[in-house]
Amino acid sequence: MVQAEHDVALQDTDRLEGRAALVNNVKAAVALAGAVRSTLGPRGLDKMLVSDDGNCLVTNDGVTVIEAAKVEHPTARLLISASSSQDKSARDGTTSTVILTAELLQNSLELVRMGIHPSVVINGFLLAEREAISELDRVSRKADSTEELKSVISTTLAGKIGESLASHMTEIAFDAADLLSDEEGGDDLERLRIKRLQVSGGSTIDSRLVNGLMIAKTRVDISTPSSSDGGIIAILDGGLENAKLEMDAEIEVSSPGVLKGFHDRSLEKLREAVIHLSSLGVELLIVRDGISDDAISMLSEAGITSYRRFEREDLERLSKITGTRMVRRPTRISEDDLGRFTSRGEETVAGITHTVIEGSEGGALTAVIRGTSPQIREEAVRAFDDAMGVSFRVIRDSRIIPGGGAIQTHLARHLRSFALGNPGREQLAIEGYAAALEVIPRTLAENAGLDPIDVVLDLSAAQTSDEENGHWIGLDAMTGRKTRMDEMGILDPLFVTRHSISGSTEAAISVLRINDVLWAKQDPTTPEWNDEEGLEE
Repeated sequence: MVQAEHDVALQDTDRLEGRAALVNNVKAAVALAGAVRSTLGPRGLDKMLVSDDGNCLVTNDGVTVIEAAKVEHPTARLLISASSSQDKSARDGTTSTVILTAELLQNSLELVRMGIHPSVVINGFLLAEREAISELDRVSRKADSTEELKSVISTTLAGKIGESLASHMTEIAFDAADLLSDEEGGDDLERLRIKRLQVSGGSTIDSRLVNGLMIAKTRVDISTPSSSDGGIIAILDGGLENAKLEMDAEIEVSSPGVLKGFHDRSLEKLREAVIHLSSLGVELLIVRDGISDDAISMLSEAGITSYRRFEREDLERLSKITGTRMVRRPTRISEDDLGRFTSRGEETVAGITHTVIEGSEGGALTAVIRGTSPQIREEAVRAFDDAMGVSFRVIRDSRIIPGGGAIQTHLARHLRSFALGNPGREQLAIEGYAAALEVIPRTLAENAGLDPIDVVLDLSAAQTSDEENGHWIGLDAMTGRKTRMDEMGILDPLFVTRHSISGSTEAAISVLRINDVLWAKQDPTTPEWNDEEGLEE
């Protein structure tokens, strides 16, 4: 009787249970991984993303591809979340995370079909993950030189952009990260302190780093000096204009003198504000909102150069480099709120006037990204973001591991040996985990036009023959040779691979825990009250 009531309650719901639910989820994960698999490595191919309105985007960035795709399956969205988390935390390894998760799920499905319970598979995966992370820490080492750190950044950009541009972006990103290395803050500091300014025209190789704030603005009064060698700056987190009523109201004016009185009092308030700023020795005024025409002339007469309508993020960067405090009202600005700028100038780039303000405090930069089209500039910005994120983190944590699928091959070999010491069916799960790690060198080989089976076998044999440094032997996808990755400069940061393995394992286990999937056949609608009346009759 109870079962019948349950069946009635779920009559408008599709239901997948047990192995059928796992099969459905694994299919979704494999399909998503297939969409980005061909982008992995220096020989990876690009994807063209076409939106509903016909706009297209060509990119090699895995996280961009899957986040732009219209995905409805909840399991696929879970993988997208894992990839986005990898991008946010490590700025690299997003494609590897999706591919590894899908491979873990495929191998777990085979184990379930052999009669192994998902809980046993999960336990085995957790054991394998813990051992893999421990082995990663053991074989990693700190970078010996600046050149090795730059090699890590270059490896991140391999396949995403051209070699010459990758080298140029590496230099820009490393210089920016070095300037910010002593700053206090979390991993998002490099996003907050570095402005990405896209400028049309020119080649992407013309992109450069400005040690200060560069913005497409010009002074409000062109009669004031266009440049300055330094001085006192004030930042107004508001506007310098006549006050406006915050509610709809009508004022009846009985005589012209009353209206003139309103205007005179408004001018007097503006004049008091300008006099106050002048008495503090302010030479440069930055305003978040507007500056009235009356205030512009007053500021010019007082010898104050002013700019208006700045974005909040730009104000915060400018405040950082000049040591200025942002104040809401001009009359409340004190000497303690003022800062100093070391230089200010204007330059015309692609027919647009830009202002560059530098300060002695440091802590904020501008990456000027050039390009002939918006699509090229957007791709260059994505490449710079990846390079900047990795360089900022690798300067703080300089531990490195080999790239080219070397570390995954080594971990697979290590886990197979580790599995032999684990009695019970978890041993099979650990072996399945080891096999899943080999999907990285296999994919690198496929994208390079090589035989994936031969590559994995050759890599494993080469590493086994060198017990001391075998884990540094990987695949050079450009030449197809199996060689020392540290000698070729193909290096990965430890934190990227650690987070990728942890994120992939967590995502795979989350899917393995699902034993029942309920799909609603229709959305909730307004009840048909007439039908209920009919039932009562």
